[in-house]
This record gives sequence, C-alpha cells and structure tokens, in this order.
Amino acid sequence: MTAVLAGVIIAIGLIGIVSLILPGLIVVLAGVAVWAIPRGDAVGWWVLGIAGALVVVGTVAKYLLPGRQLKDAGVPGRTLMVGAGLGVVGFFVVPVIGLFLGFVLGVWLAEVVRLPDRGQAWASARHALKAVGFSMIIELAAGLLATAVWIVGLVVG
Repeated sequence: MTAVLAGVIIAIGLIGIVSLILPGLIVVLAGVAVWAIPRGDAVGWWVLGIAGALVVVGTVAKYLLPGRQLKDAGVPGRTLMVGAGLGVVGFFVVPVIGLFLGFVLGVWLAEVVRLPDRGQAWASARHALKAVGFSMIIELAAGLLATAVWIVGLVVG
C-alpha cells in the first residue's frame, strides 16, 4: 500500500516540476521517503540516499548551469528578478500559465528599460527563456532519475 501512495506522490512531484506549481523535486523525494522509511531495510535506505543525492545534484545544477549561460549572454540578475516578480503576479492573475507569461513579460520589460533597442531586448529575453527551459529540463531529468531509482528499489526489494 505504501508503494502505491509513494507512486502517487512521486507522480504529483513530476507534474509539479513541469507545471511549476509545486517544488517538484522535494515532492518526488518525499514520495520515495514514504516508501523507504517504513521499510527500514538496506534497500529502502539505499534508494532514499541515492534519490536524495540526485535531488541535491539536480537542484544545484538547475541553478548553476543556466546561470552561467545567462552571464555569457550578458543578461543581468536583476532582469531575472523582475521576471520572477511579474511571474508571481501573473500566477495569481492568470492561474498556472500566468507564471510563465508574467516571467516572459517581466524579462522583456526589464531588458527594454536596460537596452536601447527592442530587438536587443527581445534577444536577451530569449536567452533568459532558454535558460529557464534548460533549468526545467535539468530538474525533470533529476526527478525522473530519482523515480527510476525508486522503481529499481521496488523490483529489487
């Protein structure tokens, strides 16, 4: 029964990664923990440890790698902060997709203010959007790898 509950929690976490509604990797790890902790055996603890390591590596990578791309493209951190702020506002104005729309609008507006040419502003905003997409792919990959470790634990244990 705990395996079914864990699977549902993991699925919710994976959906949270894609939809940007929940902190997906944390929810995936919580799902693995729901399965592993009551077992109390070596397989459960190994699966939880490996999944936890994957979540930590994925979380660090999702911030470091796209950030490096943005620095190389010359997009300042304050542009992303404006995008994030408008993304939060957009989430409440237009549920779910408003987060993405607000982020895009915020990044573009910040770049229009910073750069004299709207074409340059849009190119810079595109770099920011690619970086955010890359971040989501990294997070999803880490979540799927943690899920795969859990599935191997189900089969082995």
